[in-house]
Amino acid sequence: MSDFYDNAPEVVKVRIDKFNELTNDGKYPYKESRFEYNAYCKDINEKFEEYEGKKVKLAGRLMSKRGQGKVGFYDLMDSSGRIQLFIKKDVVGEDEYALIKAYDIGDILGVDGEVFKTQRGQISVRVEKVILLSKSIQVLPEKFHGLKDPELRYRQRYVDLIMNPEVKDVFLMRSKIVKCMRDFMDGEGFVEVETPVLGTLAGGANARPFITHHNTLDIPMYMRIATELPLKRLVVGGFDKVYEIGRIFRNEGMDATHNPEFTTMESYQAYADFNDVMNMSEKMYEYIASKTLGTTSVEFGDNEISLKAPFRRVKMVDLITEETGVDFDKITDIEVAREEAKKLNVVPEEEWGIGKIIEEVFEEHCEAKLIQPTFVTHHPVEISPLAKKCMDDDRYTQRFELFIAGHEYCNGFSELNDPFDQRERFAAQMEKKATGDDEAHPYDTDFINALEVGLPPTGGVGFGVDRLVMLLTNQSSIRDVILFPTMKPVE
Repeated sequence: MSDFYDNAPEVVKVRIDKFNELTNDGKYPYKESRFEYNAYCKDINEKFEEYEGKKVKLAGRLMSKRGQGKVGFYDLMDSSGRIQLFIKKDVVGEDEYALIKAYDIGDILGVDGEVFKTQRGQISVRVEKVILLSKSIQVLPEKFHGLKDPELRYRQRYVDLIMNPEVKDVFLMRSKIVKCMRDFMDGEGFVEVETPVLGTLAGGANARPFITHHNTLDIPMYMRIATELPLKRLVVGGFDKVYEIGRIFRNEGMDATHNPEFTTMESYQAYADFNDVMNMSEKMYEYIASKTLGTTSVEFGDNEISLKAPFRRVKMVDLITEETGVDFDKITDIEVAREEAKKLNVVPEEEWGIGKIIEEVFEEHCEAKLIQPTFVTHHPVEISPLAKKCMDDDRYTQRFELFIAGHEYCNGFSELNDPFDQRERFAAQMEKKATGDDEAHPYDTDFINALEVGLPPTGGVGFGVDRLVMLLTNQSSIRDVILFPTMKPVE
């Protein structure tokens, strides 16, 4: 054995000694390549009448052991749950019984036996044969205290899943939610596609990208910050309805609702506007909640959220007026807007226009108060570089964001398909980038070319999948719905 384990805890050294003994006795504990099981713990417990008296093969992890003398009771955990193993020396044999008694918590076993109930009524498997499939060298957390430290839970998710079964339930629900999302979109006639994760530009959102380098081409490349622009190119190419569920990467801060790597679903529909997309969005949320939870009433923190469509729709400037009494819709002088913002505890930066001030005042005074699902609409042009302007007031766009429990859940709009307008907005974004705005949108020449080929009237939307999972599983941190959240390395 390598000197690597010289400084290991004594309990780990004991397990290494057992590994060495097994190996020396010709019982190498990793030799098995497969085990053909035919039952799950959960099924046996829930359908005992069907299994009683039948022979079964189970595979799983040893989680507890008790008993003495000629009888032992063990708990086996597989991917579905736990079941008790009843092991008698005179059934498995004296040598085998001694070997089983030496197995450690965490060892992975294959078991043959018969399903029955003990005299105390405990559903169990009367074991006839046990095979050690994998030896656990590390020691699992002590049962009473479990694994509670959040940092350790996220770093060692594999241990977290073993010790905290409710964690696995969250990720099983996540899988169901994503499946329901796909089912809904497929049912609406959308086609699922895949677009590049790496590109020569990072567009489709105002965000700071991760930058890498392609050695062969000797050029910088960017991890995608959105799937928007390639999806709209597909609409130009003749796809009427497309969507993509995929990973997005943004080189930004981390908190309870933000992780640098996260999942979105973006969809684009030709010949539809932002009203059509809002209709689809609320319909999808209602569908997913009904299918996964059996209800549209969701408990989230201290709030009971209703996902029953339709959702409230209100203009951003009208919400600000409701909360502050200031009507920015009537303010056209930038200096007046700055003064009103300062009165509302928002200090404008030099380069902000009225549109940016409106957004900041909304975030400061309105966002956290939007508990029930609310579509906030008509965002200023200044903060919406890819959205179509409102025909009756070109200060605003045909854009919406869905807010629930004080957080944004999706962002959509009638897509800007005027190449001349888009060219001007890209140029304005480049001016912001030149003044130090790292999140300003890049100038995408090929996307302008696509618009010049012709993008039909189109409605698009992007959903935060992780936040939807948080909502439907009542989790307060995005780290609790991402299996392997981003973590700072341990030195």
